[in-house]
Amino acid sequence: QVQLVESGGGLVQAGGSVRLSCAASGRSFSTYRMGWFRQAPGKEREFVAALTWINGNTYYGDSVKGRFAVSRDSAKNTLYLQMNSLKPEDTAVYYCAAGRLSGLLAVTRTYDYWGQGTQVTVSS
Repeated sequence: QVQLVESGGGLVQAGGSVRLSCAASGRSFSTYRMGWFRQAPGKEREFVAALTWINGNTYYGDSVKGRFAVSRDSAKNTLYLQMNSLKPEDTAVYYCAAGRLSGLLAVTRTYDYWGQGTQVTVSS
């Protein structure tokens, strides 16, 4: 059974940093693309970043480019999202997801497995 468990969210001041973790278990993710999405109240789920597990290639949404960095630790089967220069508009529930390499990386339906989400709140 595949499980994705996020951690690391919390309350942070604008300009601060947070690192999210996503512990993955239940199968090998070497042929998967891992993604981070976020959803603010009343808004649709938004693509944040993605990483191709087998080669480490990374991709970012325009709103986070240059501020966020996605990485993985293959030995720990863990995905990370380092979030710097945080803004109040980054406030959302952040979700980790695992999906097919063949799908569009910024589209939620590409991803077969989802974590429960972790709240990040950025105060001004």
